[in-house]
Amino acid sequence: MGADALVQKVLEDVGIRKERYDLEWASAAEAPRFVELITKFTERMKELGPLGEAEGLSADELKERLQKGLAAVSSQKVRISFGNATKAARKDAVWTREHIGEIITTKTAKSLDKALA
Repeated sequence: MGADALVQKVLEDVGIRKERYDLEWASAAEAPRFVELITKFTERMKELGPLGEAEGLSADELKERLQKGLAAVSSQKVRISFGNATKAARKDAVWTREHIGEIITTKTAKSLDKALA
């Protein structure tokens, strides 16, 4: 869940709609659930339209922003702050998406801001 929160934060920070990313779990025994998840995600992507177009970005702007996001999550400082955030989440032992997302956002804010500047 921590990586999920980080990806959504980075997407939002670079101007890509965070709805374009979703992480759900389905076991091999849950084929109907898997089909439902993929169908809903596909419908959502169709509603949003092509990547970049829905965000009002040209192809060059989109490429630049995605490269900036990749560089940010590859940054040593962001990786360290993310590691610290995961330690804090384990210490709290509250496993809701909201709580983990809040910790990730708080603990990575400074390093992400610098990496994306």
